[in-house]
Order: sequence, then structure tokens, then C-alpha cells
Amino acid sequence: MTLATAQQEMKLKRIFIQNQTPDELTALTRMSHNILWSWMPRVAELFRSIDPQQFVELNYNPVALLETLAPARLQELAADQEFLKRVGAAEKEFDAYLAEPMKEDLPRVAYFSMEYGLHISLKLYSGGLGVLAGDYLKEASDSNVDLFGVGLLYRYGYFNQGLSMNGDQVHHYPAQKFTQLPVEPVRGEDGNWLKVPVSIQGRIVQAKIWSLAIGRIKLYLLDTDHEDNTPEDRALTHMLYGGDNEHRLKQEILLGIGGVRAIEAMGLAPDIYHLNEGHAGFLSLERLKNYVDQGLSFAEAREMVRASSLYTTHTPVPAGHDHFPEHLMRGYLYNYAADLGIEWGEFMALGRLNADDAGEDFNMSKLSIRLSQRVNGVSKLHGEVSQEMFTDLYPGYTAEEVHIGYVTNSVHYPTWVADSIHELFSTEFGKDWVRDQSNKNVWRNVHKIDNKQLADTRQALKVRLLNYVKAKLQVDMRRRGESPRMTFDVLSKINERALVLGFARRFATYKRATLLFTNRDRLRELVNRKDQPVIFLFAGKAHPADQGGQDLIRQIVQISKEPDFAGKIIFLEDYNMEMAKLLTQGVDIWLNTPTRPLEASGTSGMKAALNGSVNFSVLDGWWAEGYRPDAGWALPLERTYEDQHLQNELDAETMYSVLEDEIIPIYFDRDQRGVSERWMSYVKQIIAEVAPTFTMKRMMDDYYARFYLPLGRSAAAVRQQDMQAGKDYAAWKEDTAAKWDGIDTIENNTLDTVNHALPVGENFSAEVVIATNGIDPEHLVLEALFYQRMSEEKIVLRRIQSFKLKDSSQGKATYSISIDPHLAGVYEYGFRLRPQHELMPHAQDLPLVYWV
Repeated sequence: MTLATAQQEMKLKRIFIQNQTPDELTALTRMSHNILWSWMPRVAELFRSIDPQQFVELNYNPVALLETLAPARLQELAADQEFLKRVGAAEKEFDAYLAEPMKEDLPRVAYFSMEYGLHISLKLYSGGLGVLAGDYLKEASDSNVDLFGVGLLYRYGYFNQGLSMNGDQVHHYPAQKFTQLPVEPVRGEDGNWLKVPVSIQGRIVQAKIWSLAIGRIKLYLLDTDHEDNTPEDRALTHMLYGGDNEHRLKQEILLGIGGVRAIEAMGLAPDIYHLNEGHAGFLSLERLKNYVDQGLSFAEAREMVRASSLYTTHTPVPAGHDHFPEHLMRGYLYNYAADLGIEWGEFMALGRLNADDAGEDFNMSKLSIRLSQRVNGVSKLHGEVSQEMFTDLYPGYTAEEVHIGYVTNSVHYPTWVADSIHELFSTEFGKDWVRDQSNKNVWRNVHKIDNKQLADTRQALKVRLLNYVKAKLQVDMRRRGESPRMTFDVLSKINERALVLGFARRFATYKRATLLFTNRDRLRELVNRKDQPVIFLFAGKAHPADQGGQDLIRQIVQISKEPDFAGKIIFLEDYNMEMAKLLTQGVDIWLNTPTRPLEASGTSGMKAALNGSVNFSVLDGWWAEGYRPDAGWALPLERTYEDQHLQNELDAETMYSVLEDEIIPIYFDRDQRGVSERWMSYVKQIIAEVAPTFTMKRMMDDYYARFYLPLGRSAAAVRQQDMQAGKDYAAWKEDTAAKWDGIDTIENNTLDTVNHALPVGENFSAEVVIATNGIDPEHLVLEALFYQRMSEEKIVLRRIQSFKLKDSSQGKATYSISIDPHLAGVYEYGFRLRPQHELMPHAQDLPLVYWV
């Protein structure tokens, strides 16, 4: 007999029962919707106190906490007078921060990034690039500058990492609930949700605009996952770095072109556009189109866009720069060439090294460099690497002359410093010292803090970290199906007295996460020294498509199960911002072992330095600038072997020796108080002499001094008189370029260096007459350059000196020079003519050269 009928089947509908916050607690709701709470300890602790366990389970998310609280608990809090006093105190501090007036007379900056690492509860980031961008926006708020961010709001974001019993990386993509995020719809004057249309292969995709309050500033996020769009187009904002190359192209169109349209729809009118990596490069195309629509020629529009654009590159290897084949570009952006009034070949040339090479992909970094007046790397060394990488864009110039500068990345102090460390600093650093956080003289007051007090504070942070490690391992190992005996063995060997070293970052092969395992026997001896316990903590994700990185993770997990390494080599799964805080605050040593010079910057070591965790790293990225022999340890920058396997072996043996002979003995050399005075000198030196150089306040100041303020002036210059200055500059460029091939040398009277040497101390003299082909000699500069040849392929510029314009008439210009080169040895020299103009910020702004 059948009992079930159609009428008995469950029929359900969705209903959203919105929590009603009592009037007494409205301040909580308001504060929860500004992520300022993530770096204002009083506010964060207020939310935590409501339900500590639930707060952690909800990824420290106040919006989710308030939404899920039982009505009875809300009423209980509303009646708790002591709690309401704390709410009032937190709100007072919160409002005082927001009330400070914005700094005046600064250009308005639009900052574009594909990812933002602001908080664990916001799945908008994958790793260092995003965390850097998130820290930068927080500092923009703290510094109260006129800056806002533009990005994408992802439904699933980057993956959560799981591990199998064998150590295989497993990818999980839980969806974000936007109702539980501190984001708000941006609405138009009619009260409706503001949307912008973006053409994707002939289809119109509607992108909603969300606003995220970051203290005093805003981050605007585009979202296509709504009912106006097809399932395919809704997926555009599902995952960060998900899908194939074509999907990446569509996301970058959305970010760049859609982002500019969103700015226009909101009427924000920035003075400067800052492209954080090449993902946002298409924004320049949309800006070009807008200027052409206003009646400017393509050449004029290009000058307007370049004069107000800064491109920051983060990638030191060519393969890391996004590039797309011509058939994809044609399929998605073909109409842009016509919109800009140029031929398709000219359009493709914007992203190519060789305009005529039909097989060359369209490169987003080349596009961004060509349409940005200013370009920078993210450390001094990375700036130099970038100059080398992009020298081919500027024939006739050596790498050191290329206009790419640098601003070394940094970290947001309030986000990454441990509360207990900050409280200890504040006892000696003075009132309101954080406003002057780049001042080393302030940080040097750390030497006034008693060594025992600082050591105890750091030990407490380590115990907190190891308690977290044990709790996490217990859960993760049980879920993976590890035996109870294995779990107990690992947990029982985690020693709070140990020297703890941390290695946590993206698992790419060049970062050499397994370098320590090069000599397994020596490592075994190192972690099993009697009375000197040592623990290595590893964490990090490999990109789902990076099998090599995933293999490294598997190798570490398998080694961690061997009896001699159990509880001493530990891999923590699902690296995220909260884990990063615990690690950088709690370890004794922060490790970084990249293949030189492939680490553009690296910021995790800076976070460790803020908290007194000493660094042991390759002299690459930021540590090449930050290293001091009294504040940490380093592997040398220079390569010894061309063979990378031999170099790895040498680096590993060097690391073992430094650990055995220096780091471990110093750490365990304790006095009667249980303090290693020598160790604490390293701790205090990295705090006093290294940390203040790598605060986000210093980085923000550098961007304004080196890039934003000069760009603000150049942008204002070309906009004068209804953009006439920019139009004139574009016309001058076109006229100069058209006449350039007609330049010729009439006379070249120079010392016969083939048959005669120039004695040291005597002047090098020359007189050159140039036929300028109608170019005003005032717009030309002739330079004498002296190079030293290092190899068949490489020459280095050692001296450059401009000629004096002696005479000009009848289409001719006479230049003369007489200088002491202040050089000795064999050199190669040449005379280079190049254009100059009062609006040129650097020589490569019009990269034409003529060699006499």
C-alpha cells in the first residue's frame, strides 16, 4: 500500500526574518557596518564580549553576530547598564576618529585592485597583493587622505583550503552571505540601486555597485551575481582568480571598464588613477574613450590619461603578467579601436613589444606602462628588476635609465601588531605616538622596556599561538581521519619552551618552502637537540592550477608524520588573515627563502618585525633593504651557482649552520631570570631600527611624495584652459615623432679615441652639428654617455652629461661639451639626442633617440 501522496510532499518558501536591534543598541549596528572595528581594539572587544565563541565561529564578523543573536540576548544586552557604558565609550572613540577633517589640497586618488585583504570575514583576497591593498586603504583612512578604492565583490572569493590524509590540497568554496557583510548598496538619486552596464561579447552585463566603509574612506565593489544577468555573466564575480584565461579577461574588463563607469555614475571625479597591478589596465581604455567622446583625438586623449595614471607592478617574472591572445582581444574589445579612432593594429600595439608581431599576446603590463606616466615596483630591488624587465620598451636606454621607480611595500600597524605589544610600546613611546609611527627615534624607546617584561609578553604570544596550533590540529587531523595515536603523538611533542620558526605564504615553487628538507638527516638532528627544542610551523595555499606548489605542501605534510619530526614540523591548513596575525605575533623567527631575485617585496616578515619576531631570510624583496646584522639573519643576495639545485643545497647548508651555530645557542642562552639578553638585543633592534621603516604610514607618504603629488601637478597642467595644454603637448609629440627620422649629423668633431687614450684628469671635448629637420633646438637635448661593458649582453651607464647648445640657425644646431669624465679604464661612449619639453616628466615619456 502506498502512503505518500503529492499533497504530503514538503513545500517550502524562503523567508528572511530580520533581527530587530533595540534602540539602546543602534550604535552597535552602525559600528558593525564600518570595518574600522577591525583595527580599533575597543570596538572589536565590545563585539567579542557579546558571545566570544560565536564571534570566533563567525570569523570575527560583527554584522553576522548581530544578525544571528537570539532576540532574548539582544534584550538582555539592552538592559545591561555596564555593557551600555562600554557601548557609549566605544562609540565615542569611533565617532571621534570619523569626525577628523580630511586633509586639504591633495589630489583625489582612485585606487583599483582585483583583491583586497581587509578581514577574514570578507572573501575579497587570495594573498599578499590583496592584503597589501587592504592595508593601504586602512592607512588612507588613518592618514585622512582623499582616496577611494574600486574592486569586485565575490560571491565565493578565493578557496578555503583543506588537506587529505596524504597531504593533497582540497579546495572549498563556501558562499558569502552579503547580508552578513558590512556592505551597503549604492543608490542613485531616484533611490534605486546604482548599476552600470558593461559590454561582454556583445551582451550587456549589469554590475551593481556596493559600498564598503573603511574608516573615513570607501571601497566600491562591482557585483554581477544578480537576476538581471545570465548565469554565465553572474559567474563573473563568483571567484577570485577562478576559471580560465578567457574568464580572467572578462573579469578584468569588468574591473577596469566597469570600474570607471561606476566612478562616473557616482560623480566622484578623481584626479589620479592608481592601478595596483595590471588587472585594472583596461580602465585606461575606457578613459581614452571618454576623452575621444568629448572631441579629443586619440593622441590628445592619451596625454590626458597618461598625465594622471600610476601603475604599480608586483610581479618580478614575465610569466606573472597577464596576457591574452589576439583572438580573445578581438572577440571582446574589437569595437574599442573604432571608438578610439585608431586601427586595430595600433590598438593591439598598446599591449605588445613588437607592434608588427601578430603572434605576440596582448600584455596587460605593457598596456598599463604605455598609458601611465609613472610606474613603480614594490621594493628597491624589485624596482631595479622591473627596469631590466621592461627595458625593451625603450630602445636606446639602459635599464638604470628607465623611469620605473619604487615604493617599498609596508604593513598597517594597528591591524598587525598584537594588543599586548602595542600596550607595552605605549608605556614608553609617548601619547598618540602612532601618528608619528615612521619616526625611528620614537621606536628606539623600546630599549627602555625591561627585557624580562618584553620577553614575557612575547612568550605569552607564543603560548597563545601554540594553543591555537594544538586546537586546530586536533580538529583537522580528526577530520582527515588520522589515527588517535598519531594525533596524540603530534600534540604531546609541541613544547612551549621551543624556539618556534614560522614560514607562511603563497606556496609557489620559487618561494622554496621545502628548502629546509634538502638534508633530512641534518634537519633531524637540528629539531631533536637535547634541552633545545625547535618547532617549524608552515602554512599557505597553492593556486588550484599550481601542481608544483601543491606538491610542496604534500611533501611537508608527509614529513610531519615521521616519528622524528612529529610535533616539530607542522603544517597548518587554510592560511588566512587571522592565522597570519597569530603566526607573525607569536613565532620567534620568521623565515623566507625565495629564489633570488623573484620576491618582489614580501610583507609577512614586516608584520613579524612589528611584534619583535626576528627575521631570517634571503636578501631579497624588502629584507634586502631591512636587514641589519644586529636585527636578524640573512642568506646572501648574490648567487654562487648557476645550477639552481646546487644553489638550493648551498642555501640549505648555510641555514642549518646559522641555526646550529648562532640562532639556537643565542636563544637558549638564559640568565637567572630566564632571559637571553643577547636574544632580546635582536628583538629590540628589529623593533627599533627595522619596523618603523616598513609601516604603511611611511609607504603612504612615499606614494604622495614620489608619485601622487607630481601626478597631481602634471594632471592639472594638461587640463589647463579646457585641456588646451594637453592638446598642445600631444600635437608637439606627434610633430616631433613625424620629423624625427629626418634628423641628421652634419659635423662630429671629437677626440680620436681609436688611436689615442684620454689621460686621467684631462677633459673630454666634442662639438657636434645637427640638422634638426624643423624641430626647435630648445626641444632637443644632446647627451654624452659613458658605459662600462660587463658582458657581451650587458653594459652599465657610468656617466651622463648634457652638451651645451652653442648656436642654432638655418635648421642647424651646434652643441659643445668639455668635461672630465672622472673615470679610469676602458669604457664605451656615445652621443644621444633626445626630445625634451616642459611637460615631459621623464625622458621615456616620448622615447625617441638619435645616436650621433
